[in-house]
Amino acid sequence: MQRSKIAGIGYYVPKNVYTNTDLSRFMETSDEWIQERTGIKERRFADRLGETTTTMGIEAAKIAIERAGITAQDVDFIIFATLSPDYYFPGCGVLLQREMKMKEIGALDIRNQCSGFVYALSVADQFIKTGMYKNILVVGSEKHSFAMDFETRSRNVSVIFGDGAGAVVLQPTQKEGQGILSTHLHSDGADAELLAMFYPGSNANKWLKDKPGYPDQELGGLFMTAEQLEGGAALPYMDGPAVFKKAVVKFPEVINEALKANNLTAADIDLLVPHQANLRISQYVQQLLGLPDEKVFNNIQKYGNTTAASVPIALCEAWESGKVKEGDLVCLAAFGSGFTWASALIRW
Repeated sequence: MQRSKIAGIGYYVPKNVYTNTDLSRFMETSDEWIQERTGIKERRFADRLGETTTTMGIEAAKIAIERAGITAQDVDFIIFATLSPDYYFPGCGVLLQREMKMKEIGALDIRNQCSGFVYALSVADQFIKTGMYKNILVVGSEKHSFAMDFETRSRNVSVIFGDGAGAVVLQPTQKEGQGILSTHLHSDGADAELLAMFYPGSNANKWLKDKPGYPDQELGGLFMTAEQLEGGAALPYMDGPAVFKKAVVKFPEVINEALKANNLTAADIDLLVPHQANLRISQYVQQLLGLPDEKVFNNIQKYGNTTAASVPIALCEAWESGKVKEGDLVCLAAFGSGFTWASALIRW
């Protein structure tokens, strides 16, 4: 049976490094406070002007395309995962297609936040298996820094996130045992509001009714108001402890689901690459699965949580450092807003 393989991989992170101590200049926090809760030591922030979610995705894509041995003209489909697009609409996929001067190919934007890249990989995998496309570019890219509130009121969110991009080129393979063995996608919207950014949005009635600043006109006026901006309603919201509790259950659950589907066990994994949400979550999952340190790759210490970009950035770094070799069994896993969670099992 034809499978899909990762034929090329690349990543890009901005040059601007912000340490925990740097952030303490803007809010009441400390290196000790941040590391204790998240494991993060520093993160990268994109240039305020000129560097966007799309441009970072392009830099990662160029590397992945070159390593796959193809050109931008050979790409026949784009899947772009992000929660921080350049524009509210259109999506980043068409912007990348334009800037890379690709053919008039399809571009699909994925909005599954932290799980976005694994979801995108799963979609691409199906297209390859059916023979519809031969060279699919999958990108995960984020520019969080432009939307963060670097004040003490938002420190539980703003100290966590960073900017960056990762990309892979998926191609078909007939090689026995190689490629994506399976992918597993899940969601549960019961607690969707525990990790969300409500504005801009079309559900303002639910959140603004009977509150100061609620517009009284018959139509319009709810998408984004001055009162929402002034009151902080347009900032990301996260109930950290609740997200943590859910993540430490769903991460190992979806990893074990992938292993069971392929008649494998945790001992068979050569490298686990979890979404870089929180180092404490990764360490907890590692302990539950009984994996030694050399079988789990974490880089959140350097880059923070880059949501949809975190899995491809980490996977690329692991591959570049020789931690992923031909024949290795690699497991990708992610959990995030929605809630959504996913895993992919790959024979490299």
